[in-house]
Amino acid sequence: MEKEIVNKVAKSKLITFDLEELYPEGERKVLDIKDWLYEGVILKEKEFRAFVQAHDWAQYQDKYVALCCSSEAIIPGWAFMLVASRVCPYAKKVVQGNLEQLESAIYQPILEKLDVSQFQDRPVIIKGCAHKPVPQNAYLQAMAKIQTVAKSVMYGEACSSVPLFKRK
Repeated sequence: MEKEIVNKVAKSKLITFDLEELYPEGERKVLDIKDWLYEGVILKEKEFRAFVQAHDWAQYQDKYVALCCSSEAIIPGWAFMLVASRVCPYAKKVVQGNLEQLESAIYQPILEKLDVSQFQDRPVIIKGCAHKPVPQNAYLQAMAKIQTVAKSVMYGEACSSVPLFKRK
């Protein structure tokens, strides 16, 4: 006599939370100001302002932008502020940093607004594998918010999860 295979995960109260589902679509761009510096390391204000003035800012329309300088140059704070003043009217979001910092900044307001009532007194798995660049910081933010209401929080997949938190 054959027994019917029962999917215990599907029948459980377990909720899988996938940060990838919150991933906002839109192109990400890095604007490296290194090439606007004299010999890649010295900011000469007059020349720098000329580069800023001549740059095509419309190319950042509706994009997420990370401002950085990949050289070892010491950049005064006003330089990134000047660049931001030009790119902000076009871009969805602008941060000073790399793509990981940009992704973290994109996720932060999304996770701050996250309604966690669905997780109340339930076991939750924060899905680990992502095909989109979900930043590590987003996992930390999700954990901090979800554990305030969840019965337990795990990481990974239902078949191989790592326990992280259990309410006493």
